[in-house]
Amino acid sequence: MTSFAPDSIVLNRKLPLWYQVSQSLRASILGRSPEDPLRLPTEERLAEHYGVSVLTMRQALKELEDEGLISRHRRRGTFIEPGVRRGAPVRLLGSVDAIVAQQSGMTTELLDHGRTPVPAAFAEYFPDLDEVATYHRLRSDEKTGEPTNHAVNHVRPELAARVDPDDLARWPMTKVLRDVVKADISRITDTVEARLADPDTARLLQVPLLSPILHYTGVTYDAAGRVLDVAVIHYRGDRFSFTVTLEAT
Repeated sequence: MTSFAPDSIVLNRKLPLWYQVSQSLRASILGRSPEDPLRLPTEERLAEHYGVSVLTMRQALKELEDEGLISRHRRRGTFIEPGVRRGAPVRLLGSVDAIVAQQSGMTTELLDHGRTPVPAAFAEYFPDLDEVATYHRLRSDEKTGEPTNHAVNHVRPELAARVDPDDLARWPMTKVLRDVVKADISRITDTVEARLADPDTARLLQVPLLSPILHYTGVTYDAAGRVLDVAVIHYRGDRFSFTVTLEAT
């Protein structure tokens, strides 16, 4: 296939299929390499790739078009917008692919990583460990170079041993754990709250001290209920918003 090749996903039948497909495709678009082609496969090829109907695929593509990530041209095809702004608002509906999409799409710098004692605030999540592998990353707008968020991941050491730091410059930790390390991710619990930037956060995000920020904590579990990763991300309050949609069952 000479056009852009998206990642594969396992669909959750409890969530709208079009939404899961749009989030997976969004993460693939935002996490692509600069040399990847801009043209998407046809609706039919994409529908076959994801195992959904053409109607579902069309709805997913409309979501991305409304967001400004793609443009659709009669007879020519569908194309990724080359100048798309990657700091798009965060939209969460409950799938792991939504988390991947949330974390994707910006220039990422791995500031440092290594073994550290389990932080006291997270001791309850790692009762069997004395140390975790900690990764500090700074994400920036690829056009302006402006910092947008600072992420710290605390990962179980046996999983971290299989994490290539180079992968973290392109993909979110969630994607690396799921697709590269092959960790058994069952669920992720998110907490978002408003805070004021402390000196370190203000310096990293290049905002005034005590500026409003969004403080995100994501706890990743496996099927047995064991915590695999605790992520703490500080988002610039002037660049991000969270929209959570609850579906009636």
